[in-house]
Amino acid sequence: MSDQTFKAFVVEESEGGFTSSIQDKKISDLPENELLVKVEYSSLNYKDALSASGNKGVTRKFPHTPGIDAVGVVVSDASDTFSPGDVVIVTSYDLGMNTDGGFAEYIRVPAAWALVLPQGMTKQQAMMFGTAGLTAAQSVAALCEKISPDAGEILVTGATGGVGSLAVSILAKLGYKVCALTGKASAHDFLMGLGADSVIDRNEFVKDMDRPLLKPRWAGVVDCVGGDILSTAIKSAQPLAVITCCGMVGSPDLSITVFPFILRGVQLVGIDSQSCPMALREKLWMNLAGPWKPEGLSSFVKTVKLEQLAKSIENILAGKQQGRTLVEL
Repeated sequence: MSDQTFKAFVVEESEGGFTSSIQDKKISDLPENELLVKVEYSSLNYKDALSASGNKGVTRKFPHTPGIDAVGVVVSDASDTFSPGDVVIVTSYDLGMNTDGGFAEYIRVPAAWALVLPQGMTKQQAMMFGTAGLTAAQSVAALCEKISPDAGEILVTGATGGVGSLAVSILAKLGYKVCALTGKASAHDFLMGLGADSVIDRNEFVKDMDRPLLKPRWAGVVDCVGGDILSTAIKSAQPLAVITCCGMVGSPDLSITVFPFILRGVQLVGIDSQSCPMALREKLWMNLAGPWKPEGLSSFVKTVKLEQLAKSIENILAGKQQGRTLVEL
């Protein structure tokens, strides 16, 4: 089977920069790992777009196939953890970063990176969630531990993106009152359709950001942006609020005093889905397959083929993506 060819989205580096194309590869070209999976679906994340554009902080060596998410059927497993025909999910770890990823018809990865598709979830739904769904679920779980639905408003920043849109819809499903923050004036109806109770404009939100403390409003926050948005959210959190942080598209810097933490007892929780322990992953995927699965999940998902990926990558880098992008192999 090592000579079998398959299609892959390949990014290459040249003197003029980085280019992408659909190429034929062989099974023997894949990394020497235990688990060979025939991929049926992947999804597009911001990290994939960074890898595809040559960001060396994400991917060091090229040629490379991005795609930090994949779901498909096990072909073989040298570790005997899985059996041929099992349907498995592989997300994050090093997939699509420095290990050829899910934008290809086959991947070969360590068996420890995979989990069986939970009952109640289709392959398509698994990648409608993908790493974005896992990250949103981790954030929601951190809030649910200490914040009840009757505690007050939950702010979700970067709410039109993958993590943000899923966080809004999951929180709404669980009965929380959600305020969605966005810089896109045209996204109001989209966010309300996800289940948001209200929408706040990004520029209005940060207008008083230079003050060390702001009027307390948020019982909890799911922040997908970082920078000034996160610092403003912390300053305007209620006493004992829980704030999760999973992104830095705004900035990796955080300009803030200790006042919200020592005067209001605000808790800041970092979310790292890449190294999320497998036991927690399995629990979160079970939640996403059951009680946390949003109504109308497919309504904010766009499906593309490998040949359409380059344009979708341009859109996500330009901040034009809304919701999730499912990649059908």
